[in-house]
Amino acid sequence: MERGDEQVKHNGHGDGYAAEWKKVAELRAVVEAQDPAVKEEDDFALRRFLRARDHNICKASAMLLKYLAWKRAAKPHGTITDEEVSDEIAKDRVHMHGFDRLGRPMAYLYGARHFPARRDLDDFKRYVAYLLDKICTRLPVGQEKFAAVIDLKGWGYANCDIRGYVAALEIMQNYYPERLGRVLMINVPYMFMAAWKIVYPFIDEKTKKKFVFVANKDLDATLRDAIDESQLLEEYGGKLKP
Repeated sequence: MERGDEQVKHNGHGDGYAAEWKKVAELRAVVEAQDPAVKEEDDFALRRFLRARDHNICKASAMLLKYLAWKRAAKPHGTITDEEVSDEIAKDRVHMHGFDRLGRPMAYLYGARHFPARRDLDDFKRYVAYLLDKICTRLPVGQEKFAAVIDLKGWGYANCDIRGYVAALEIMQNYYPERLGRVLMINVPYMFMAAWKIVYPFIDEKTKKKFVFVANKDLDATLRDAIDESQLLEEYGGKLKP
């Protein structure tokens, strides 16, 4: 069984497996005629773009071409190095440790450590791409998605960054399709919901369903249901040391 085969869905295509890979080949041919750089992308990457656009070749090719152009501009050397985003890394807003029960690598984001007054938007966008690349390198064979916990404990108006949130969502949705598995939003202060209402329209329908707001009374049970104790960080009652 090839990587990701267990995730193949039929999507109304009869023999879903064969039909989907046939469409991947069609997508590659369409895009390669306009941008040969697609040769550097594997079939699994093309399949994610195809799935993100409900197997519509026209829409998927437009999305993929946009990604290839962005990749050349954002990562001219192929990758974003630690040195290029060292200032953002030093802010210690994101930790990557452990896996959830579905084998997806976990990222923990700490919203109260982000201050828009201290960030340059272009640097922040570069950091977002760096983070997405980094967690994707942690994907086990057969797994294409990651999961995240966004901890908003202590979050206040000084941390609110609508432009930054929308920029991060657009990068993830447009250039890393079908990579996000689920996001648990925890320790959410009431005032955050005002910001969420502004950001919400910028989230595509598929992604909206992946955000789960966890009530404080359900926090422990929800985390333990999603993540085995051995893979859950100590700060959340697990046994995994950061």
